[in-house]
Amino acid sequence: MIVTHLNLSNYRNYAVADVALAPGANLFVGRNGQGKTNLVEALGYLSTLGSHRVSTDSALIRAGEDAAIIRARLQHNGRDLLAEVQINRSGANRAQVNRGQIKPRELPRYFSSVLFAPEDLGIIRGDPSGRRRFLDQLLILHTPRLAGVLSDYERTLKQRNSLLKSARGSGLKTNQLTTLEIWDDKLVLLGSEIIDERVALIGSLLQPIRDAYASVVGDDHRPSLAALLSIDGLDAEAESGSGTDDAAASGTGVTADRFREALARQRRSELERGLTLVGPHRDDVLFELNSLPVKGYASHGETWSFALALKLASAELLRRDSNSGDPVLILDDVFAELDLNRRARLAAAVSGFEQVLITAAVLDDVPGDLTAHTVHISAGRILETAEEASHG
Repeated sequence: MIVTHLNLSNYRNYAVADVALAPGANLFVGRNGQGKTNLVEALGYLSTLGSHRVSTDSALIRAGEDAAIIRARLQHNGRDLLAEVQINRSGANRAQVNRGQIKPRELPRYFSSVLFAPEDLGIIRGDPSGRRRFLDQLLILHTPRLAGVLSDYERTLKQRNSLLKSARGSGLKTNQLTTLEIWDDKLVLLGSEIIDERVALIGSLLQPIRDAYASVVGDDHRPSLAALLSIDGLDAEAESGSGTDDAAASGTGVTADRFREALARQRRSELERGLTLVGPHRDDVLFELNSLPVKGYASHGETWSFALALKLASAELLRRDSNSGDPVLILDDVFAELDLNRRARLAAAVSGFEQVLITAAVLDDVPGDLTAHTVHISAGRILETAEEASHG
């Protein structure tokens, strides 16, 4: 799949932006703060319904405006597609494909991209929530129907937490117990599917991340990843010494059975805290190099390389399994962090993708074979030539 044209209205610092894109490598060049990352961020939003830089949609809307619009013309196997999303400051967002209205969460069915940016170091170094978000975004791109499962799980979790809060301190009344059991059933049904899908995804990423890491670094540091599941007593969100009554389970057997057993063990603590203490919302994933956790043990360069390999592996997995061709691969401000050897290795690693979008502040940071189609950006304007940029 490739993007042939991107149009923005009232997005970030762009009142209007129109840019034609080509197959292969596309390079956006401009000084920091000019708007080059905003272009690739907009395309990332189409496939993940979120920004890699901010947590709220309102920050994407141009100051003083009520809505921002992203339009992308897509092409795959000779078929043209127009995907659009309107991001509203108030009220629900809206989406269209070929002018027909769809639910925004259905957009990943039509367009997939994988974006790597410096902010992705947070996946490795940050809280478990960032790693869960990474897995879930990849799950949706890989299996779009899971967007509905994840959404239903969040609603079920919210309702169950509300019931636990209302019963906190006073114990469950008979009618509340019956209602809690209903929410337990829904939580287990939806949560078990999410857990199984995440575990399978992690398994599918193992070989691609090893290959990607070796291609970028040129060495084998034995990168690996493994699921840490709260239903097996590995609660990523538990505070040290919190005193929950969860004893670690075996980690074997049917997921739904382990989930129910974990809920039973945690019932007292859940009532005391008014909170659901087991489930995919409290899971994590462990990243390792040379059998040591990347977080806390790896150098900055190793962490950077692992995060980059994680995204390259994700793109390779989607390319392998998707019916819509390669995902669009986006590298936001990546090459400046790499030495000449790793720049060349990365250029070789991405050369086979149908379309790669790159941003850079300095043209010379990017290997020459990735600069054939270069777009210059200055103060929220798309410029035709480098000469225009120098005078803009």
